[in-house]
Amino acid sequence: MEPHFRLRIVTINIWNRSGPWAERLSLLREEIRALGPDVVGLQEVLRPVPPDESPHGAWSVPNSVADDGTADQASLIAAGMYPHAAYASATDFGHGLSFGNAVLSRYPIVKHRAFTLPGRESGETRALLYALVEHPAGKLPIFVTHLNWKLHHGNVRVRQVRFIAQKIFELAPIDEPSLPPVLMGDFNAEPDSDEIRFLKGLATIDGSSVYFADAWTYGGDGSAGYTFDRRNRFAAVAHEPPRRIDYVFVRGPDRALRGEPLETRVVFATPTGGATGPTWPSDHFGLVTDLSVEGRSLE
Repeated sequence: MEPHFRLRIVTINIWNRSGPWAERLSLLREEIRALGPDVVGLQEVLRPVPPDESPHGAWSVPNSVADDGTADQASLIAAGMYPHAAYASATDFGHGLSFGNAVLSRYPIVKHRAFTLPGRESGETRALLYALVEHPAGKLPIFVTHLNWKLHHGNVRVRQVRFIAQKIFELAPIDEPSLPPVLMGDFNAEPDSDEIRFLKGLATIDGSSVYFADAWTYGGDGSAGYTFDRRNRFAAVAHEPPRRIDYVFVRGPDRALRGEPLETRVVFATPTGGATGPTWPSDHFGLVTDLSVEGRSLE
């Protein structure tokens, strides 16, 4: 088999169609093409849903997609670069559009499922997308999510990460030969919050604990790694403090050191001059991380 030592993952909350979408779409596509990831996780993706079809699904992406104002955003971003995509709806956005999470992949998606997260009573509906990717180095379980956004919803996010961890262990058991599962997305929670500390093995919930490697902790550049930052004018309008709320986690490395985060960077963080002022690809910055996917020895 041709060596595939590194797996490149990108995650970005694309901010649906807000702001100057046509300009932002061009920037998103340009940076994704330059980064060349194997798999991309997207949040706040709008997708048209015919009344007689499920809002969830996987599909083959055409080489080109015309943006008529209601086109599927995942396909618009993926066209000509990523032939495989999957989607999980979180809520009805109105006007025949669904709002949710997507995965774009260079390699076939052989399984996919969608789950509604706990917390509907909070007024928000959030989802978890599972996609099993047939990567050359092995089957790769991918999970993409987007947790409640309100600053005081920590109690909801705690229940959501507990649910997510359970689903990951159900769908990607530790004793299976697949690559370690990757969890990514917009968690709307800072690194020292209970919900993130739980995922990193630093806190227990209802007597249970887990461990997922935070790719930024492993391979970041030592900075705060803010992904929602007031220097981005699209984020500044929220009047919220700058913080790191977007993550790539991996349940690993495993015994063969597969899944070890090697390097992680903040991306989608450079504006261009737009018609109405500096234009960023989104109101969030994203992350790119490289993971080891070939077995190695500790020696």
